[in-house]
This record gives sequence, C-alpha cells and structure tokens, in this order.
Amino acid sequence: MKYKVLFVDDEPNILEAYRRQFRKIFLVHTAVGGREGLNALTEQGVFAVVVSDLKMPGMNGIEFLSKVKALSPDTVRMMLTGYADLQTAIDAVNEGNIFRFLTKPCPPDKLALAIGEGLKQYGLIVAERELLEKTLKGSIKVLSEILSLLNPEAFGRSARIKSYVVEIAEKLEIRDVWMLETAAMLSQIGCVILPEDVLKKVYKGEPLTGEESQLYNMYPSIGHDLIKNIPRMEEIARIVAYQEKYFDGTGIPLDKVKGEDIPLGARILKASLDFDKLQSAGLSPERAVKSLRKTPERYDPKVLNALASAISTGEKAVVQELALNELKGTMVLADDIRTTEGALLVSKGQEITWPLIARLRNFSRTKHIHEPIRVIVPGLSQ
Repeated sequence: MKYKVLFVDDEPNILEAYRRQFRKIFLVHTAVGGREGLNALTEQGVFAVVVSDLKMPGMNGIEFLSKVKALSPDTVRMMLTGYADLQTAIDAVNEGNIFRFLTKPCPPDKLALAIGEGLKQYGLIVAERELLEKTLKGSIKVLSEILSLLNPEAFGRSARIKSYVVEIAEKLEIRDVWMLETAAMLSQIGCVILPEDVLKKVYKGEPLTGEESQLYNMYPSIGHDLIKNIPRMEEIARIVAYQEKYFDGTGIPLDKVKGEDIPLGARILKASLDFDKLQSAGLSPERAVKSLRKTPERYDPKVLNALASAISTGEKAVVQELALNELKGTMVLADDIRTTEGALLVSKGQEITWPLIARLRNFSRTKHIHEPIRVIVPGLSQ
C-alpha cells in the first residue's frame, strides 16, 4: 500500500519540481501555502508525511505543522527550509514535533531517503494503533463476557449504554470512538462488589439505604483502580472514575473538577447512564431526553444535543420473538433472558454473541429457559 505525501511551499515552481522528482516513488500531492495545505488535509484524507517550507506568507511552516499535528496527529511532519538556525530548529521541534529538519538545497536522493524514513515511521504508528485497538477491544470483550456471568444486571447495563455512547461520539465527530466504546464496556466493572438486588433498585430508580448508597458510590473508583493496572488504559480509567460526575461539579468523586475539566468520555457516559436509567423506569427515549433537559446544570449541553439527535435520526429496528435455537450473532436482547423460575441469566441490551449462545444452550440442558426470547434485529426498518 502506498501512502500519500504532501509538499507545501509558497513557490509553485518548487512544488512542480517535487512532483516531477518523486511522482514515480511516492503518491505526491502539493499545496501552495499553509491555508491550501490545511484544506488538503481536511478534504483529501490522511497524509502519511507532510513536508513544509518554513518561510511562507500568511502562515509560516512552524504554525502550519503545528496545525497539522492537531488535525492529524499520526501524520509525520518534516521541515525543509533555506533559513536554518538553532532557534528555528528548536521551535520547529517543540511546536510541530518535527520528524526531520532539512536545509535547502537538499539533494533529491537525501530528501527521498528522509521521506522514506518518514513513511516507515508512519507505518509503525498505524500498526501500533491498529494492534492496540484490535487486541485491546478483543481482550476487553472477552473480559466483559466473563464478568457478565458474575453480574448480568451490571453488564447488561454496560452493553446498553455502549450503543448510546458510540452514537453520541459519532454525532460529536470524536476521532477515538474505540476508547469511549471500551470505557462504556468497562464502566460497570466496579459493580462486582454490589449485590444484584442493590443494582435492581438503582436501575429502577428506587431509594437506597445509607449503607447501600455508600457502597454504590464506590463503584466508579473501584472500576478506575482495576482498569488503571492495564497498560495504556490510564485515560479510560479516568473516564470511568468520573462517570458519575455532573457537569456542575456535583456528584462523585467529591473534588473540584467540573465542566470541561471532566473528561469528555465521562460526560458522555453520565448522560448515557442516566438516559438508560430513565428508559429502564419505563420512559420513552424522547421523554427520557426531555427529563434530562430539566436539569441542564448536570449535563454537558453538547452531549445532550448529540444524544437527542441520535435518537431522532436513529434507525428503527424490528423486535422479533425467537426460540433459543434461532438466536444469531449481532442481535440484541430486547428483554431479559430468565429461567422459567424467574432467575436472571442475561440482561436486556446485550449483544448476542456466539459464546453467549453456547452458554445458554449448555444451561438449557439442565434448566428451562423462558421462551420465546425477544430480540432486536439490526438493519431491518419498521
């Protein structure tokens, strides 16, 4: 796979020379000046390497590459200039995180070698990100499925809010959706300390005793302490720690953090959790959002707007009643799965996976499962 390289300079003749020299080696794109370079990044997709001149009118190379860093953090940034001095190099490295600082005139073979090294660096960055996302998500999914056996009530809730979190993140055009999805999947991990009857009271909006409230208020911090031990999960752990924090600073943890200082993922989780609680109490999605808007100080307004937008534009799905042997992966439970005696096996909202199907079939050999099972079938409009 060939990655794209963007050259940015205020001299069209120089850009044309780059195109002639490197078009047989790289996928070359050019832009005249910083503004046009930024437009290329937003309109033409991701570039693996950006090579920029320093002295350009309107926006110099350091300013331009700093903006490139903000727009496309994985892009490898290089500076090519005829005005080299120590302070310029220091500013370029500090503000733009420059991978290579080259001086003009730069021989084509030397520039090609530097760009080649930049492409290798970009490949390593992308490979590490993909490995982290795929491996971590797979591991977390397995962990969630195992923990759902211990506390189906709690992890049914995490499965439900995951879909809300993803939809809100997409409306807000958040880049690292996988991180928020992972935080949602692990948001209820601290609930392993809670008895199931306490969780039922919470989800139904029933009052808790003083001791039950004290125990329930500990679950975000316990979740944080468990997750922070996993490498590269510190930010996710902080999101989980602040998932019960209101936008005005009330809630837990009891500190002075409020507003935009609360992690955005935690603000999304809080709105999703309270939205799910209202739906569990019997409110329709529209009424649940209206209820959240009655206390605007508690929620980030842009998060609530995104939630309302996701509900209004969301695809309707068909609810079907199926026998156990008709369940398939990607379906979502519309109701709890219980034994004929009423014992909860799996909470509604969970995605049906093949391990879950195998577990239910094994269980059905010794215990009777209440059928038919109501499921939501994605991709079918009403």
